[in-house]
Amino acid sequence: MKIMISQPMNGKTEEQIRKERAELVKKLEEQGHEVLDTIYTDEVPEGYDARIYYLSKAIRAIGKADAVVFMKDWENARGCRIENQVALAYGKFIKIL
Repeated sequence: MKIMISQPMNGKTEEQIRKERAELVKKLEEQGHEVLDTIYTDEVPEGYDARIYYLSKAIRAIGKADAVVFMKDWENARGCRIENQVALAYGKFIKIL
């Protein structure tokens, strides 16, 4: 199963984000799943709001995923809540941790 991880990032360092994600990716891959890479490092094009730019990339990833896994405290992160609504609206399997 192809899985996208929805992860709250606000207020966290890049190191914290990568560490939390790596632990979950390892567990999911051990279960035989393919985890889509949704850590984006490309430069935001001029004139774009970075938050919306990266959210749009995450929404595209939902289109490739069979399921979306929402990490702890997802409900407190605006982007994660939007990703949840997209996943629900398009019938993706959802797992909340």
